[in-house]
Amino acid sequence: MIRYGGVACAALAACLLTVTGCGAKGGDGDGAPASPKAQKADLSWKFEHIADFNGELTDVAVLAEDDIWAAGAENDGGYASLLLHYDGTRWTREPLPDALGDGDGYPPVLEEVGDKALWMRSRPRREGVPQEDAAAAKWAQWDGAHWAAVPNPPPGGAGELEATATDDIWTLTGERTAAHFDGTRWTTTRLPYRAADLAAAGPDDVWAVGSRSTGPGTETAHGERYDQPASMHWDGTSWKPVDTPQARFEEPIPPEPAAGLGQVVALEGGEVRAYGTNSFNHGEVDPEPEDQYIRLRRDGAKWVDQEPAPGACALRVPVGQDSGGLFLEGNWYLTDSGRCVKITRKRLPLSTGARKASNQQLWLKEIHRIPGTDEWIGAGKVEVSQSGDPFGAPVVVRLERG
Repeated sequence: MIRYGGVACAALAACLLTVTGCGAKGGDGDGAPASPKAQKADLSWKFEHIADFNGELTDVAVLAEDDIWAAGAENDGGYASLLLHYDGTRWTREPLPDALGDGDGYPPVLEEVGDKALWMRSRPRREGVPQEDAAAAKWAQWDGAHWAAVPNPPPGGAGELEATATDDIWTLTGERTAAHFDGTRWTTTRLPYRAADLAAAGPDDVWAVGSRSTGPGTETAHGERYDQPASMHWDGTSWKPVDTPQARFEEPIPPEPAAGLGQVVALEGGEVRAYGTNSFNHGEVDPEPEDQYIRLRRDGAKWVDQEPAPGACALRVPVGQDSGGLFLEGNWYLTDSGRCVKITRKRLPLSTGARKASNQQLWLKEIHRIPGTDEWIGAGKVEVSQSGDPFGAPVVVRLERG
């Protein structure tokens, strides 16, 4: 399963997000110049739906061509979470499920947990409750006609869900714990190392990545701790540590070094890739070395370096996959033949209030394939910068080919 994923480790997040712009992994406004190796786009996003309010869409779930959900927020003089639904004919604004409570919070999170199976969780925004406090989340499930409470929701602290079926769901519940749902109950297991992300390549084939602070390579010549990348694998019986390449700066090693993996991606066919950084506390030495980006793929029984991608595709993480290649963060596409292609996008019609001379940037938070097709849907916003009247237009887009 491929998805837009967050990086739990703050240091890793800071380094990874510099590639595409903080908090906007699907945007086209990162300012990076097009590489000479980037080919003229054969792909473009067209507007499927433009909402008539100022705000953004933060998540989308595509169960079928006639059953698409999008969550977001309206920011017209206040802040209110919202839910949109497409029934194959039109988009309508729907009330938040009763199971989520009063809805006074950040936009809910949509979790696809199997074939046409959708769960939704709240994200509280009350005084004293952190925005990402999953322990306080409420859960609802969609049965194709109605919303109801999830009978046995994930344990407190659950992160993003990874599912191969409705009776095979995984999530991280802490730095060193993961939980599994077998369709009846949740079982929590201890992880060998600290984990930042998790991906399910298939039943009994689950990967977690993060860092370790003990073992080979975790000390400098001066006795300073040097965290190292770590990976773990679930084989259907237990979580086992996996040998993972070390990362290390050349001497003299900069102050407070730390290396780790922040994201893991399971591609179709079972290939697994992992992404991270080797960084340090900047501003204490001169000259400083460059941060190092870690990009690994699983080759049989070992991790190896990924083949470098050209140009603007070099440091971007996959967020989707079709028969021709990989969709990457920032609206780029890497073909199986190695072409780095920019996915173009339309401009908003003038009827939205966007002027001809306005600067417009498309930021996609999530993309999904429509099941049983080669059609792709994305959700996010178009950020419109113009004198006197800037705004964000929540949009759903559909991929056009050729």
